[in-house]
Amino acid sequence: MSTIVDLQIATTSTVIPTKDKIQLWLNTVLAHQNLTAQEITVRLVDIEESQALNLDYRGKDKPTNILSFPFEVPEVLSRQDANEDIKIPSLLGDLVVCSQVVEAEAKLQNKQNLDHWAHMIVHGCLHLLGFDHIEDTEANEMEALEIAILKQLSIDDPYQDH
Repeated sequence: MSTIVDLQIATTSTVIPTKDKIQLWLNTVLAHQNLTAQEITVRLVDIEESQALNLDYRGKDKPTNILSFPFEVPEVLSRQDANEDIKIPSLLGDLVVCSQVVEAEAKLQNKQNLDHWAHMIVHGCLHLLGFDHIEDTEANEMEALEIAILKQLSIDDPYQDH
């Protein structure tokens, strides 16, 4: 069963991955974590939208490569009604990727553009699954997962030169 990807293209950039590539990367993350298919929205944006969202949600007035917004089950759905079976949707969340930032980072870091896109999608999906990199131990765990998942996709360790 495949992940349902709602791809929203809101960027002027033409250097973006296909929906099939994004779906492959997301499926690889979920399979690596032994999870079933989920629904994920992936929105590809320009600098202005990335910067506005980063300011609104993280208090940082600059564009960023990727933002992750995990789906939160509304309280009304999380309560169990004895007379009713409520099906909670399989929405994992939203990823917002700034195509110009990802492209610039790939050039700066001497990486293949698609390899860096894959890394950003893997990184963002792991955030949707609850992984973080605030503390050193969390960062080490998350980086190890990213490296292992990217290796399954035949992509080199993105941290090897950093």
